[in-house]
Amino acid sequence: MFKRIVRLALMAIVTLLIAPGANAQAKFPERTIRLVVPFAAGGGVDTYTRLIAQRLQDKLGGAVIVENRAGANSTLGGNYVMQAAPDGYTLLFSASTHISARLVMVKAPYDPIADFTPIARVGVAPMLVIMAPNKPQKTFAEVVEAARKQPADWSAATPALGSPGHLATIAFANLAGFAPQVIPYRGTAPALNDIAGGHVQLYIDAMIALLPMAQAGSVKPLAITGKTRSKLAPEIPTTAEGGMPGLDIHSWYAVWGPKGMPDELVKRLNGVINEITAELARDGKLDALGIDVVAETPEQFARFEADDVARNAALLKSVNFQPE
Repeated sequence: MFKRIVRLALMAIVTLLIAPGANAQAKFPERTIRLVVPFAAGGGVDTYTRLIAQRLQDKLGGAVIVENRAGANSTLGGNYVMQAAPDGYTLLFSASTHISARLVMVKAPYDPIADFTPIARVGVAPMLVIMAPNKPQKTFAEVVEAARKQPADWSAATPALGSPGHLATIAFANLAGFAPQVIPYRGTAPALNDIAGGHVQLYIDAMIALLPMAQAGSVKPLAITGKTRSKLAPEIPTTAEGGMPGLDIHSWYAVWGPKGMPDELVKRLNGVINEITAELARDGKLDALGIDVVAETPEQFARFEADDVARNAALLKSVNFQPE
């Protein structure tokens, strides 16, 4: 009898210890969830975040708001999330630039891999290779041939050092066998202006950002990075069709949380977010953004970002890039 009483008492104690955590998970969310975007409002990342936030609110039954914290090479928002409690109420929604912080900054405020919990990768978007309108070449293959013969005649713009466009430019140059002068700009708009004016010859950046000027004839579209054509502009061939299948670099988007989030909470958020992105794709909401959905487990996402960091580090090392 005494042993039975002791056993029941121990079970009660264990239940009391476990219950608060389990109860918190069951009631999540009990307050507002913040999706922090480290860019200004109105851009592609912000637009996609808001699409997900609305449906996340509907599915979880609690308030979800988008909070823009731009600045410091997009690390201001990341730093804010890193310092938050790992309870799922403060999350980071960012682009692939997030994982390059330590590669391009001498004094990065965090380790984008070690200091965050990968929750869900939510989409990929191809990039577009464009050319100045005053160049005579018409195809991607013709440009590669001309650049190999006269590399001094070709320079390339990039919106930011270490950005997906910069990394794609390095990969392109390595595969093509020539080294164009890479000219960094403060964003897409000034780079596009110089391409349109013929001051710089080549530019690779997010397709959604470059397509309007390409379709208007202000710049020449050459190819989509990757192996499949985009629904946004099916008339533009791919770099694989142009003889360079290895140039398969995309922008991608994901959700992270602070380090140390409970596994069950991460799995729950991952499942809900994957449901939402699949619905958005079925509803055609992502076509205008040029985004293709990705559905991965947190473990698959963690492996992917580790591989992406390794690839990016190798690309930057190949051109002796020095962090600033």
